[in-house]
This record gives sequence, C-alpha cells and structure tokens, in this order.
Amino acid sequence: MAASDVSPDVQLAQTRHRVALASGWDIRAGASVLEIGCGQGDMTAVLAEAVGPRGRVVAVDIADPLYGAPVTLGRSAERLKGTPLGSRISFSFGLDVLDEAVTFLDNEFDHVVLAHCSWYFASLEQLRGTLARLRRWARSLCFTEWDLEPRSADQLPHLLAVLVQGQIEAGGSRGDGNVRTPFSRESLLRILPTTGWDTGPVRAVDTSALPDADWEIDACRRLLDDADRMAELPRAVRDLIVSQADVLRSLAREHGNTPLTAYALNAR
Repeated sequence: MAASDVSPDVQLAQTRHRVALASGWDIRAGASVLEIGCGQGDMTAVLAEAVGPRGRVVAVDIADPLYGAPVTLGRSAERLKGTPLGSRISFSFGLDVLDEAVTFLDNEFDHVVLAHCSWYFASLEQLRGTLARLRRWARSLCFTEWDLEPRSADQLPHLLAVLVQGQIEAGGSRGDGNVRTPFSRESLLRILPTTGWDTGPVRAVDTSALPDADWEIDACRRLLDDADRMAELPRAVRDLIVSQADVLRSLAREHGNTPLTAYALNAR
C-alpha cells in the first residue's frame, strides 16, 4: 500500500481491520467481487488476497483519481496494480454506478462490497438507489459502516465530529469530505428490504486499533475554521453547530481519541 510509506503502523491497523471484515463475510478463493467506494484500496487489497489468483475484484469509486490524502486514489491504485495482487484487480475512478451507461450482467458477481464508504453518499436516497441497482449484479451484499450508537463516553468526541460534519452538509454547505450523510445502523436496516436485499445477522466489529476518531475530529476542526463554509449555513444551523463544536473541544483529546464501533452484515 502506498500509504504505508507515510504511516506504516496506521496502514497495518487498517489492513488488519479489513482482513477481519473479509473473513466475517466468508469471501472465498475464486470469487468475483464488485467493490463500491474503493478509495485508496485498503479493502481492495484484502479482497484480492481473499479471492486468490482465480478470482477477480472490480473496484470502483465516484471520486477523481487525484482525490485523497496523504496519498491520492490514483497513486495508491498504481502501486497496487504493480504488486502480485494487481492482475486480480481492475480500478475505475470517476464512475457513478447510478449512471445508466454503467452496467454489468445480472448476477455477474458473487459479492458486492461497501466498506466504510456509505457515509460518503450525498443522501440516504442516493444510497437506496445504489443498493437497489446493485441487487441485479451480485448475489451477496457485504456491508460495513461506523455505528452512531456510542458504547462508552469516550466515544462521544468521534460521534460529535461525525454529526457536526453531517449537519454542515445537510445545512447546504457541500464539500468533498468522507462524512456527508452519517446515517444510523437502524436507518440502513430500514431501507435494505426496500431495495431487494434480505439482511442476515448484524455483528459488531472491533475498531479500537483504528485512528479514525482522530481523523474525523481533525476534519471537523478544519471545517469549523473554514469561514467560507460556515458562512454558507443558515444562521440557526450555524449557531447549533458552534454550540456542538464547543462541546467537542471540551471532550476531545489532541490524539488517541476512542473510535466508534463499526457493524457489518451480509445480505442476499
């Protein structure tokens, strides 16, 4: 992974997390996988290892290949393509699966994977439409996302950072951050049956080794300091966000904040 050049320990933690996810989804050698929202390929690499030399992973993302930090999506994909896993992977960036020009065969894939990408959608309705379209192309849905329900008080800074980012987006100040529509686990479970998927058991996923709480808190601070973004908000929304930001500042540490738990599920 190209990001390992910058933060090898962080990359190792992210990869271990995704290995546990793939194991829980029972993705086997020889499988064909469509991955939505592949980003820098953290999940892609693990999926390519899981499917083996006879399997394939089609990894797509709506973002431009120049998007992403500290390593862009395009640079990370190029690195992965140059590894022994590269022949099993095809990347497509700037691709919206809701575009009618994008199509695959019915049941072309054994699995479609959405791993920590669904809060990136512009709306819950956009996610609903995507899940409905994916139903034709894959036999199994493998899904994971952060859980908005905190299990302990020390997860509250991560929760507040996520909610503030979502409220800034919902208030009309649109950006390109990772958190745009933070919906609850229950919201997902309500919409899945309307998209043709039958949900299996939901399991909690340990995230204690991940630094995502620090990342989202930092992203939230940058947004709050962005006068142009804040000025785009209605006054009442801005006042609400500023009050929540005061609470966030009082609770968050500079480093080592505890992340929310994640959840994962299979659906057919």
